[in-house]
Amino acid sequence: MTTHDLNQELLRRRETVRQGGGPTAIQKQHAKGKLTARERIHRLLDPGSFQEVAPYVTHRHTAFGLDADCVTT
Repeated sequence: MTTHDLNQELLRRRETVRQGGGPTAIQKQHAKGKLTARERIHRLLDPGSFQEVAPYVTHRHTAFGLDADCVTT
């Protein structure tokens, strides 16, 4: 892979992570009258003041089927 290919893959993964659970999960949150976590953060903090530290970390806990609910990148 070239540097360009790796950069494109990083951008793709970043967009996937930014979408949270995807459009369906976001619609479900909105249907319940709720905002997503990122939407709440953006409303709470000043623009540009939040820096996500580990956006690519995935949930690895398997108790109660929690691993089935996580988003994989």
